[in-house]
Amino acid sequence: MKIGAIQFEPLFGEVDRNLELAGSLIMKSDADLLVLPELFNTGYVFTSREEAISLSEQIPQGRTTQMLCDVAKEKGIFIVGGLVEKDGDRIFNSAVLVSPDGYVGRYRKVHLFFEEKLWFDPGDEGFSVYDTGVCKVGIMICFDWFFPESMRALSLMGADIICHPANLVMPFCQDAMRTRCLENHVFAITTNRVGTESREGKSLHFTGGSQITGPDGRVLFRAGEDSEETGTAEIDPMAARDKKINEYNDLFRDRRTNLYGALLKGRNF
Repeated sequence: MKIGAIQFEPLFGEVDRNLELAGSLIMKSDADLLVLPELFNTGYVFTSREEAISLSEQIPQGRTTQMLCDVAKEKGIFIVGGLVEKDGDRIFNSAVLVSPDGYVGRYRKVHLFFEEKLWFDPGDEGFSVYDTGVCKVGIMICFDWFFPESMRALSLMGADIICHPANLVMPFCQDAMRTRCLENHVFAITTNRVGTESREGKSLHFTGGSQITGPDGRVLFRAGEDSEETGTAEIDPMAARDKKINEYNDLFRDRRTNLYGALLKGRNF
C-alpha cells in the first residue's frame, strides 16, 4: 500500500479555507492512507478556552469529520486528521480516522503540551487500534511522541502503522521517531505543519519536516522545513508484524515485564 503525509500551513480560524485546501491536496494524492496535521482545520495558537470552544466540533457529526468522510469515499482511501472536539462542556485535541465507508474512530490527545493544558481537557479514552482490512492503524498526536509508552501501547495492541498528526515546534521529534519505530518495529506517519502563527503577542514557528519512518528506523520520506508538500512511501504493512531481530531475539517476547514494576507504579511527587 502507499501511505502519505500532507504538510501545509493552516490559517488560524479560517476553517472554510483550511478545509478546502486540505480537500484539494487529498484529491491530488494517490496514497491509500493519508495523515493531515494536528488541528489542521483551525490552526493552533488559541488565546482562550472560549476561543477553542467556538472552533470546536462534534465527532462525527461536525463539518470537518463529514468533509473528510466525503473525500475518503470519493477517493476510496483512509484519512487521519486533527481537530478540536466538543463533547458537552468538554473540548479535546482530537484526531479522527475515516474510511471509504465513513467514520471509523477518534483519539483524544493524552499528553497535552504547554498552553494546551489551559484550553483542552486531557484525553480520557486511552489508545485504540483500528483494523482497516489492509493494515492495523493506531493514532497518537504530537507531544505523545515524547512518551515512549504511547507508541509501545499502540504497538502491543497490534498497530502496523502509527498515524501521528502534529504541530511540532521543537526540533527533536523526527530523529526520535526513528528510535520509536525501531524499538517497536512499526511504521509511522508524522505529519507536521509549516508557517508561523502570531496572535496577541504569542508566536509559534512550526518546523515542518513531516516524516514517514519504517520499522527498521529508516526515513522513507521527509518533507522540507518550510514547504507545503505531500510525500508518500510504498510499504508492506505486514513487515511491521515480524518483531524478530535475529533467530534468538524478539522485541516483544524478550520483554521482562515482571521486572518493569516502576513503569506501573510511576513516580511519587
